[in-house]
Amino acid sequence: MRGPHIRSLAVAVAVTTAATGLAGTAFAGPATGTDHASASTGTTTSAASVVAAARAAAFAHAAATGVTRGDELRAQDVLIDPEGARHVRFIRTHQGMPVLGGDLVVHLSHRLAYTGVTRAADHSVAPATTQARLTADQAEAKAAAVGKGDAGTAHLVVDARSGAAALAYQVPVSDSATAEAAGTRTVVIDAVTGKVRSNAPDSDEFLSPKLLDTLRERGETLDPATATVAVQPKSLTAAAAAAARAVHYPVTASGTGTSLFVGKVPLTTTRTARTSYLLKDPTRWGTETRDAKGQELENFAQGKKFTTTTNKWGNGALSHRDSAAVDAQYGITKTLDFYKKTFGRKGIENNGKAARGMVHFGRKVANAFWDSTCDCMLYGDGDGDMFKKPLVVLDVTGHELTHGVVDATAELEPTRVDADGNQYGEAGSLNESLADIFGSNVEFSADNAKNPPNYLIGEKLGLAQKFLRRLDHPSLDKLEGTIDYWSPQTYDAEVHAGSGVSSHAYYLLAEGSGRKTIGGFAYDSPTYDGSTVTGIGRAKATAIFYRALTRYMVSTTDFHDARLATLKAAADLYGANSTAYQTVDQAWAAVNVTVANTPAARH
Repeated sequence: MRGPHIRSLAVAVAVTTAATGLAGTAFAGPATGTDHASASTGTTTSAASVVAAARAAAFAHAAATGVTRGDELRAQDVLIDPEGARHVRFIRTHQGMPVLGGDLVVHLSHRLAYTGVTRAADHSVAPATTQARLTADQAEAKAAAVGKGDAGTAHLVVDARSGAAALAYQVPVSDSATAEAAGTRTVVIDAVTGKVRSNAPDSDEFLSPKLLDTLRERGETLDPATATVAVQPKSLTAAAAAAARAVHYPVTASGTGTSLFVGKVPLTTTRTARTSYLLKDPTRWGTETRDAKGQELENFAQGKKFTTTTNKWGNGALSHRDSAAVDAQYGITKTLDFYKKTFGRKGIENNGKAARGMVHFGRKVANAFWDSTCDCMLYGDGDGDMFKKPLVVLDVTGHELTHGVVDATAELEPTRVDADGNQYGEAGSLNESLADIFGSNVEFSADNAKNPPNYLIGEKLGLAQKFLRRLDHPSLDKLEGTIDYWSPQTYDAEVHAGSGVSSHAYYLLAEGSGRKTIGGFAYDSPTYDGSTVTGIGRAKATAIFYRALTRYMVSTTDFHDARLATLKAAADLYGANSTAYQTVDQAWAAVNVTVANTPAARH
């Protein structure tokens, strides 16, 4: 579950070149490309000219883009497709104030001519007044009360996320942690009426409050089976020790970890001295896992470094603190590998920076999080009652880190959050769905025999129903009441329940409808209208959904918007007359998302 936090608008322009399909050995995909940040003078100049052209086009085509006098556009991302199109993702300020829900993507041709826009707000972002009736102190006091914590400094913003734009205060609130949630929140208070416009955690929790309540009511105890492989630490041989004395440290080293869930795995680590190793991967931008030491840390620098004298990590059991760290580091690096070899994406934010994780977060925390404050993964050890082991399972990591990818691109936001922290709305459901889609792809990419790849999510958690969610037939998940097909009621569905709509569409696009066995797992995917859908393969389906996310989705994208986004992506990649394009349309129709039932008034 993701918390709709609002990040700083002081964002540097990231220059990327988009992949036209899937690369690497994991998929047999279409023509390859790269997604990479470049510091070369030529590329930087090109990016500047693209941003300038897109900004000018946004103002010149104000009727379509909604950009008006008083608006300022700051580039968050620049995508340059190999076939020539350019896409500039902007965040917006109005009269100097950040606009929540004001994001848009301006699309240009290779000649930098305006070709269209994807915008979050379908109305003017100018508020009726820019004069606050509440003071900042009053807003902070109210935010502290509703967020049940200590309020930080209130800042004026324009809230354009739902209905007419309004002047509001955005207030960070800390120290509101529980045993199942990380501790910071963002509260938005109407600056004129004092109404609480939103109050949401900043963390992306894997298990929602509603699901945890359901598990308690059922009396379920989750004690996932481990994949223990005994490993005996070995000392350096005399020859190795002699060779080590000639090395200039730090250097890259090859180690071995014994995990809780995926058995014995190779780990790339950092050798800092002759007999000293750090659980930090220099080949993946310094990606590192640390120990939160049972504290609710949201500052990675305060985590304890994992070190050893042998480059052997963990023993496959809870008795060794390193064991959970092995699962976390393995899962994080495998997620990075999936995004890099499949899309050329360099890190979660595509900026060539390390991904980070902390295990042993808090005491008796029965959850795992993508935390935007820490900009890292946080893993609880379980509460010792309902959850017996840390939530460091591979597809949990792939799911949660994908929330980080969404944060760095479309920033899909739930429509509302209830008093218990449950989130609702189609954009939030789409976010959860994408996390499940790409989380399952991480398993396929890793192809670990101890964690066989499949279209199930959380199958290693030890649930009575044998999985948490599944993409082929979402409604088989009775815990969250996940749905197979869209209806008007889906707009306000809890996000994990609603995620089934687009997850189902993706599975139908990739594998098609009906019964089949894939990799030893049996699937049987139904369709809303009884139609038969023939899949185009996971490689093409994944390329389409990733391209749709990075180019054609914004913070308010709903399922009908997602249909259009994936159609545009399919046309870009394979042509508007291609089988892939036609199958995208068929897959969405098979989950009852069509042009005919598009809501006339979007919420």
